[in-house]
Amino acid sequence: MQALSASVIRRLGGGSFMSVAGSSRESGRLPREVKGILQSLASGWNDVADSKALQVIPLKGAMTNEVYEIKWPTRAGEPARKVLVRVYGEGVDTFFDRTDEIRTFEFMSKNGQGPRLLGRFPNGRIEEFIHARTLSASDLRDPEISALIASKLREFHDIEMPGPKNVTLWDRLRKFLNAAKSLSSPEESKSFCLDKMEEEICILERRLSGNYQRIGFCHNDLQYGNIMMDEESKSITIIDYEYASYNPVAYDIANHFCEMVADYHTETPHVLDFSKYPGLEERQRFLHIYMSSDLYAGDQPGDLEVEQLVQDVEKYTLASHLFWGLWGIISARVNVIDFDYMEYSRQRFQQYWLTK
Repeated sequence: MQALSASVIRRLGGGSFMSVAGSSRESGRLPREVKGILQSLASGWNDVADSKALQVIPLKGAMTNEVYEIKWPTRAGEPARKVLVRVYGEGVDTFFDRTDEIRTFEFMSKNGQGPRLLGRFPNGRIEEFIHARTLSASDLRDPEISALIASKLREFHDIEMPGPKNVTLWDRLRKFLNAAKSLSSPEESKSFCLDKMEEEICILERRLSGNYQRIGFCHNDLQYGNIMMDEESKSITIIDYEYASYNPVAYDIANHFCEMVADYHTETPHVLDFSKYPGLEERQRFLHIYMSSDLYAGDQPGDLEVEQLVQDVEKYTLASHLFWGLWGIISARVNVIDFDYMEYSRQRFQQYWLTK
């Protein structure tokens, strides 16, 4: 199978976009109001030669959104001006709330996190085009890049997002479980032990919710395709907030560690290599940097504090396996991408039972 972008395969929202080879469509194919907004935007940029001379390039990488790169020729041979147009898709209610995602994006945009919001229309938005590199699977293992991610993730968790601050993990797991059951045959339900999953979720919730744990605004999908890096400034940008919500920060970190076993740019993108899960030293280093990035604490974290977070994160890997295992079962029914979602789910559930 041709190697696709991570987001084509894994996530509905899309993070790492790719141009569709040889395809460029007329701006008339965009909604009428979008064309007008784009021309109005471009007319305010002095370097754009002709605001009406826009090129529309469909990008693949988003399952439920239509995403387009829009570019204009500039004067004096400067690089083209670019923006992204995102037209919202339908049928994502099982996975995330579109209203919440829009609110999150707009807040992040206003506060300098992620791409800027340049315009809105009834069923979509226009975003800043980020001139940065989407990370690869191997980048997550680079100590320098990993340190940048750790610091950025702490900053992300400290964001004061307006709205409810209740933990969403357990309700989402139960929602996913109900959807997976309704979409599965009796044989599939038995194979995946879905009838036991409610009990497993309850056990995990009791086990993990008993002690004090830090709650923060979490990305909940920190795979490499959702992280971009500016090569010059070495600054990290976390993108795509479809699953973002308040949760235990240990869960978000656990999910990031679990993503290190995946490479969605191979001939078998569904295959996970759990031998690549970060070792203890690597996890300790990441978490020490994460805890040292607290802007409000002058002291460095002690070994016991780091070790406690290491243990908390490891416990939450179980929740991550359940979440994306159930996600895979649902995706096998609602997605048409050439990806073995069911086998992906089997691997996540198998790792859950092995780790437990």
